[in-house]
Amino acid sequence: MSTTAPERKPTAPSKHEPAVPGERSWTVRVREAGVGALPPEKLLPDGQPTYVASWIYVFGVASLASLAVIIGSGTILALKGPAWWHYTGVGHFINSVHMWSVELFFFAMVVHLWGKYWMAAWRGGRARVWMTGAVTFLVAVPCALTGYVSQQNFDAQWISTQAKDAMNSVGVGAFFNLTNFGQMYSYHVLLLPLAVVGLVVAHVLLVRRHGVVPPIELDRRVGS
Repeated sequence: MSTTAPERKPTAPSKHEPAVPGERSWTVRVREAGVGALPPEKLLPDGQPTYVASWIYVFGVASLASLAVIIGSGTILALKGPAWWHYTGVGHFINSVHMWSVELFFFAMVVHLWGKYWMAAWRGGRARVWMTGAVTFLVAVPCALTGYVSQQNFDAQWISTQAKDAMNSVGVGAFFNLTNFGQMYSYHVLLLPLAVVGLVVAHVLLVRRHGVVPPIELDRRVGS
């Protein structure tokens, strides 16, 4: 008498295995693409070439440090409101910290931007690195302008009424109304800062991915 083995029921796939062999979820694909573009040794390196010890990179770091102060002081000002920064001593101080950190941000960024321009920082496939830095400066200009017209004082009134003619002359006055405090305040505390921070993050990540551009003399020596 022959006996047959009992039929085995199919087991459910392990939670650590894909449901269908060879199928990968979008989270796995995103993770692998991120690790492939920015391996840990590039994202958080433990060493840099000797030519990174240059003042031009100090100004780049100064731009990042001043941007952090801008965001911190600006957050406090946005939470407290115009009456606080106009009529209290602490408010005056935080407002001054915010303004002078903006001045430092633009000074350091312009020096870094022009320095990298004369160093031809777009060499070696680094065009996007240079472009994100340049576009960051262009976006930061209207961000600062909306800050000046959001002060709620006579200085802001004069700047907004004088600058509105420039906006009207280029045809954007209907969309970018400098005399509309609510619109300018929204641009200054939300939309434009998000754009600046996003561009700065993209710039830093691209620097990590492609590395710091070598001096022109060293690049020529290696190429020859």
